[in-house]
Amino acid sequence: MILLAWLVAAYGMTQIIVYGSIFQGLRTSVETMGNSSTPVIGPLFNFIHGIISCMMCCSTWVGFFMGAFIYSIWGNEMGLSTVPAIFFDGMLASGGVWAINTIVDHFES
Repeated sequence: MILLAWLVAAYGMTQIIVYGSIFQGLRTSVETMGNSSTPVIGPLFNFIHGIISCMMCCSTWVGFFMGAFIYSIWGNEMGLSTVPAIFFDGMLASGGVWAINTIVDHFES
């Protein structure tokens, strides 16, 4: 049950970051900065824009965040040490959010 709640929370957080109107200004600003010709700033912000505009990419980082700061499924439930647990939490979030998003997209079409 905790796994399902964790995955739904990861899906919700990812959905808000990628599609939520509250982050629209941030996404637009990051995209604008990514299009700049500054040697370091442009590619960095272009990379960040790629992360916050993709459900699978963003959910991986949401999983890392949730595993490190909220609750680690792999650390607390499976007994892994901290660094591998956070890594696998990111992978779990990516796969779980992708599956939930695919189901939601199927029912929306």
